[in-house]
Amino acid sequence: MRKILTVLAALASLSLTNCGYNAIQSEDEQIKSAWSEVVNQYQRRADLVPNLVNSVKGFAQQEKDVLLGVTNARAKVGSIQATPEVLNDPAAFQKFQAAQGELSSALSRLLVVTENYPQLKSDALFKDLMSQLEGTENRITVARNRYIKSVQEYNVTIRSFPSNLTAMAFGYKEKPNFSVENEKEISTAPKVDFNPAPAPSK
Repeated sequence: MRKILTVLAALASLSLTNCGYNAIQSEDEQIKSAWSEVVNQYQRRADLVPNLVNSVKGFAQQEKDVLLGVTNARAKVGSIQATPEVLNDPAAFQKFQAAQGELSSALSRLLVVTENYPQLKSDALFKDLMSQLEGTENRITVARNRYIKSVQEYNVTIRSFPSNLTAMAFGYKEKPNFSVENEKEISTAPKVDFNPAPAPSK
């Protein structure tokens, strides 16, 4: 009897392997891991925002609209629960992506404003914050690319025969991915030229 159970278990395991079940499980876990890193890096950026806003405020307090825009965008990002369940809800994923896009745009506007304040650009704290922000944006790009690749592999697997039958049987559906719209802009880390512009010739 024990031999029969062993054989049945081996056959079941072989069947699951051939039908793509194990591949789906493995790729699903890779997506969760990649998503966790995306969220961590976005959170790192959000954590920099309050100090960055306060730093700019000390030199450019009159730029209230821009500073408020960054603060509000950051608050919107913080109001979204970026749990793994978001990956099974395209609408929630789109909401997350839109909020992060708004923060990216708000930060870009803030950087444009800082160009008008040479003293701010030469401030040591501001320089350090900008260095951290640039590094974080680079890490966001890497994390997003890993996530995009993981989702592509998973989505291909659950659409391919015979694993698509397994996916249907167990309720696995395609995962949402980052849209290519503005991908080039999003993947470009912000840069600030700390060198003062040359004085115009007289």
